[in-house]
Amino acid sequence: MLSATYGFRHDSIATAAEVMPAIGRLSGLAFTATEDLSAISGSNLSNYDVLMFANTSGELPLTNDQKEAVLSFVNNGHGFVGTHSATDTLREWSDYEGLVGAYVVDHPWTQQAHVLVDNATHPATGIRDPFTLEEEFYVFGSNPRPRVQVLLRLDATSVGAAGDYPLAWAQSFGNGRSYYNALGHFPATWRDARYQQQLIAGLRWASNK
Repeated sequence: MLSATYGFRHDSIATAAEVMPAIGRLSGLAFTATEDLSAISGSNLSNYDVLMFANTSGELPLTNDQKEAVLSFVNNGHGFVGTHSATDTLREWSDYEGLVGAYVVDHPWTQQAHVLVDNATHPATGIRDPFTLEEEFYVFGSNPRPRVQVLLRLDATSVGAAGDYPLAWAQSFGNGRSYYNALGHFPATWRDARYQQQLIAGLRWASNK
């Protein structure tokens, strides 16, 4: 679980580093939390099932070898998981957009809003019922729906808007799997059992185990 930032740094990163290993232990998942970019290497990634970008941001200074290690890791049957500002990361690396699914371009609504379950039967969704929470809701430069399986979407009417705003999705990537969830701006979100259920489901699905 990498949470390195070379852009905006969310206060919720500290909460994520505390919460994820704890709920992982209850769910049979073991986490290694780090901000050390040297952990991104072919040899080190081979020890893991999933690479998680937890609220990363900015142009992480990965070498070409490190970028190739990430792509090879997922292409060869492993998983990638991104949360919230993982879509505000590595904008200058076009292959990364394909891996994470889209780049965020705006966050016009930071408020209570309603989230709809778009695909309750997908194993990465983790929940079945719509819910309301306070979050920073993202808008993406291109709607990922044609390329991914959308799991959650914003109820646009709950923010006085119209349109299709996916919030969580899953996709195949080579022989591997990628899951992204746009929620996670606030520490309270990481402590929310509904969000934790989503992430555990996404991680399990991405690990393909």
